Amino acid sequence: MSNATTAAAAGAAEAPAGRGEAGATPPPGAARVLVINSGSSSVKYQLLDMADGSRLASGLVERIGEGPVADHTEALDRAAAELAAQGLGLDSPELAAIGHRVVHGGTRFTEPTLITETVIEGIEELIPLAPLHNPANAEGIRVARRLRPDLPQVAVFDTAFHSTIPEHAARYAIDTATADAYGLRRYGFHGTSHAYVSRATAALLGKEPAEVNTIVLHLGNGASASAVAGGVCVETSMGLTPLEGLVMGTRSGDVDPAVLIHLSREAGMSTDEIDTLLNKRSGLLGLCGDNDMREIGRRMSEGDRAAQLAFEVYIHRLRKYVGAYTAVLGRVDAIAFTAGVGENSAAVREAALRGLGALGIEIDAVRNALRGSSARLVSAAGSRVAVAVVPTDEELEIASRTYELVAPVPH
Repeated sequence: MSNATTAAAAGAAEAPAGRGEAGATPPPGAARVLVINSGSSSVKYQLLDMADGSRLASGLVERIGEGPVADHTEALDRAAAELAAQGLGLDSPELAAIGHRVVHGGTRFTEPTLITETVIEGIEELIPLAPLHNPANAEGIRVARRLRPDLPQVAVFDTAFHSTIPEHAARYAIDTATADAYGLRRYGFHGTSHAYVSRATAALLGKEPAEVNTIVLHLGNGASASAVAGGVCVETSMGLTPLEGLVMGTRSGDVDPAVLIHLSREAGMSTDEIDTLLNKRSGLLGLCGDNDMREIGRRMSEGDRAAQLAFEVYIHRLRKYVGAYTAVLGRVDAIAFTAGVGENSAAVREAALRGLGALGIEIDAVRNALRGSSARLVSAAGSRVAVAVVPTDEELEIASRTYELVAPVPH
């Protein structure tokens, strides 16, 4: 793909397809949405009833191209068969739409978009910005459309929630012509999670999203932070790719760009070797040999110094972002922890916010230590900033945005 084509894919303006533009409408009274997350070697799916948000079915088809599942067509055929066996087949008149997770929408797709052939081509044009994800996302969409060509299908983009970041925050301070030619800017990821959690945090506080400024900390094997002002994202930690920002399970997060130049010149490492180092052999794994925070905690309790250092590096980066986003927002009403580590590690939450009373942040040790499956506050009674643990639900977010787009408008 040429530079000009890459830039066009990243920045070309195209209005999202509106209701009915794809020539398909949901059956009357249908309220179920099938959410498909098509990866390079797996397909995850969930069927949700939007009347009450309940999950009717979920599943995972793995090892595509490695064994008995030859390709995405066969994977989705298997998913359809599994649903049919439960009486929830794709031919059900109660199925209103199919929602697809798509990782990268560039600056072109900034909201949920009704899928047309033109939209699929746009997703494929963005492959240079997400070479591991967008090809599989597009293939899953094409297969699903062959299975149900009569049904509305919607693309929900990981990058979309972050498209509101102001230009001065999205731009890298490099030559503008080069940046524009290659689509080099900060896009952000985990957007469906940040969108869901920021709204759920406002609801937990009994307020509308527009009333609340929130720092969302999505801490899983991949980790990202966002600053959300009145429901609108104004800053996020991931950038051109999911490598920038926080220390993660196997990714380095922020590094001096000269590290890459140094490794190339002095160690003779190729770009592929550097890519592997920063994405797969860094982060917690690179620091101590483990990327599971539970195992790191166990090792720390036994006095393991490498595990202790890895934890401290992880926490230091996290605290830096909390401080920076406090400055970006000016007023912080809530800090929300989500995803595997954020929801389950009381030690990470306590260490990340320890000693930040001057910023109005106080955690209650007893509340923080309690485990639970629902959204809850763990801040002390006198804390000016609410600290919350909010389980993320990216599938519900995708289903909700899909249903909002395709459901008949009440008169």
